[in-house]
Amino acid sequence: MSTAHIEAKESDIAKTILMPGDPLRAKYIADNFLSDVKIVNTVRNMYAYTGYYSNKKVTVFPSGMGIPSIGIYAYELYKFYNVEEIIRIGTCGTNKQDSNLLDVVLATSSYSLSNYPKLFGNDDINEALASEELNDRILSSAKENNIELVTGKIITSDVFDPYLDDFNRYMSNYPNYEFVAMEMESFCLFYLAKKLQKKAACLLSIVDVIGKNLSATSEDREKSLKNMIKVALDSIL
Repeated sequence: MSTAHIEAKESDIAKTILMPGDPLRAKYIADNFLSDVKIVNTVRNMYAYTGYYSNKKVTVFPSGMGIPSIGIYAYELYKFYNVEEIIRIGTCGTNKQDSNLLDVVLATSSYSLSNYPKLFGNDDINEALASEELNDRILSSAKENNIELVTGKIITSDVFDPYLDDFNRYMSNYPNYEFVAMEMESFCLFYLAKKLQKKAACLLSIVDVIGKNLSATSEDREKSLKNMIKVALDSIL
């Protein structure tokens, strides 16, 4: 079968998806971590790959940037390809001054002001939860790999926060909400997983620390995220 955005046959897509935002990051993961890899999607240059990690079939499928983009790909994979679980592996920013570049965050939930749930399912919600089962597996994987995770709530925003002129005004939209990082996709992924009775999790590497003027390069964002990738892949075994 195929959809308007995915050309793969159902048998080409694994039941477990690793979902980076960037198609180049998907290629990097396929080239460096998987065996017997084949390209399963090229539509709109959203190159996706299916291969094997320690004999476990896995698909790496990029989401693009923002809620509308991940909403399309996650929905089609869950609904039409019978995918069971999606682990988002992405990047994020934070204003927590004790954070360091490339610290790895595991989201327990995401808060957003997005209208996506209202428009999609007439649901009036602002917080969506990650799968506890997936998160438990990810925590076990991190422990086995001796990789420390920062665990907590995150914010999913429609605005790329480093571009904001007045960050304090922006943060006034989230009064009394304790969070560890900010990104642009996970709220939608968690919401769709719950809506479709599937599973979703999110691992993030910190690439911007607001207030400390720390920012990872584009090359760091593409390639220097090995701890996050390793934890995600080992969690599916």
